[in-house]
Amino acid sequence: MKRMRQGIVKYNNIKAGLLTEDDNGEYLFVYDEHYVKNHPHQFISFQMPVSTNPYRSFRLFPFFDGLIPEGWLLNIAAESWRINKNDRMGLLLACCQNAIGAVTVHPINTDTDA
Repeated sequence: MKRMRQGIVKYNNIKAGLLTEDDNGEYLFVYDEHYVKNHPHQFISFQMPVSTNPYRSFRLFPFFDGLIPEGWLLNIAAESWRINKNDRMGLLLACCQNAIGAVTVHPINTDTDA
């Protein structure tokens, strides 16, 4: 059985929401309530406008998947962190804390940060 993994999604260093991969492999993205209130038009992706409703998918949302390195950089990341290239959530959490652009993803250790 997979273990639940989570990451805090930030937009320009402001907490925008929480991305979760649950034990069944379903992905959930929920905008932070303060972000919804204070930044209602500052969406992280056109496909994911700011909303109080959660977004759900059995595949990593294309926007987040697009943050993961490609090509030779993906090879280096996968080898360095010993992460399977098909483990998209693992790669996202390992590689995207300092992503280029406005959106970053910061892993939460569910054992210690919960």
